[in-house]
Amino acid sequence: ECILSGIMSVNGKKVLHMDRNSYYGGESASITPLEDLYKRFNLPGTPPESMGRGRDWNVDLIPKFLMANGQLVKMLLYTEVTRYLDFKVIEGSFVYKGGKIYKVPSTEAEALASSLMGLFEKRRFRKFLVYVANFDENDPRTFEGVDPKKTTMRDVYKKFDLGQDVIDFTGHALALYRTDDYLDQPCQETINRIKLYSESLARYGKSPYLYPLYGLGELPQGFARLSAIYGGTYMLNKPIEEIVIENGKVVGVKSEGEVARCKQLICDPSYVSDRVTKVGQVIRVICILSHPIKNTNDANSCQIIIPQNQVNRKSDIYVCMISSAHNVAAQGKYIAIASTTVETADPEKEIKPALDLLEPIEQKFVSISDLFAPTDLGTESQIFISRTYDATTHFETTCDDIKDIYKRMMGSEFDFEEMKRKKNDIYGEEEQQ
Repeated sequence: ECILSGIMSVNGKKVLHMDRNSYYGGESASITPLEDLYKRFNLPGTPPESMGRGRDWNVDLIPKFLMANGQLVKMLLYTEVTRYLDFKVIEGSFVYKGGKIYKVPSTEAEALASSLMGLFEKRRFRKFLVYVANFDENDPRTFEGVDPKKTTMRDVYKKFDLGQDVIDFTGHALALYRTDDYLDQPCQETINRIKLYSESLARYGKSPYLYPLYGLGELPQGFARLSAIYGGTYMLNKPIEEIVIENGKVVGVKSEGEVARCKQLICDPSYVSDRVTKVGQVIRVICILSHPIKNTNDANSCQIIIPQNQVNRKSDIYVCMISSAHNVAAQGKYIAIASTTVETADPEKEIKPALDLLEPIEQKFVSISDLFAPTDLGTESQIFISRTYDATTHFETTCDDIKDIYKRMMGSEFDFEEMKRKKNDIYGEEEQQ
């Protein structure tokens, strides 16, 4: 919602942004001080002395990283919200196989040294990576007999004779699919996802992921500032009493007895329970540790993906780990957040393989949230509802949702270049340097 309010303001719309909370970012906020996190999860007492100063903590409720070459980074660059934020590269990406974790080989040299694969497998994987790097959907000469719109990904893996383990980590740790449904779909999307991973990685070398200092709560604040620069108004602590509808169309929002009139409304599912449907659940467990995760070379930040095949599930389990290096935890402390899509009546048992990798855990905070999707696309009502955050550990699916809402609101595709031009009209070119 914050990103859209920034984008809509740049587009010349008059934006009023209301939030019933006293902080920015709704359910994707970062909670500080630590005492507030204990309160939020109804834990008795206060954090122990050993946790350091409460103010040193900024704990994300929804863990996600940014792909260095991904859509959110483009949005940040084009809107220049980057001037309000500082990023660090996440130190490594790991994948789980047979009860152990291995670094995801990200370069040819790493692939050749990796103990994830045997020698011949490595050669085949290398050939596959070279193929993907050269693949250009506009140049049939790079297809080598593959039809990007027809050939399934399963067939592409067969073409390179890749074994099950390699397929697992390619699909889940490089292409970042949550399930194996992609195998029987045309390969173009998967190849582009692997390219995005490799290009993101090429930018900084250690991993393809970035993370903002002081936590993800900085992102909505940055876009709120952008909105303000373009004349948007922001109101925190603003209770929403009613969404006012006339003849099936939104005309305003009632708060504290007054109605703010509008032609279009953007909100998350929590404001319009009658226009959304439950599509699943996510479990997230925030863990405070006093040590880096074992077998990660003492990285102060990393991502671990547990592919579903490895733990007999239908969807992957993710772990994001960050630390005092990102100004989100006290000195010597680490925050690891495990998340996955709920599949059974015992979600805590489902996430156990991830928690086992994190032991010993000093304190954990468990949340199980419902996932909602809009049943009303806003065509008639002009109410545009976002989807709940999923279990993935990067922002690509969130950006897809933003572009989808933009298209439904504006009737045209979201165009990065167009946005850049609009900004230049207001700021002038020369100031951008």
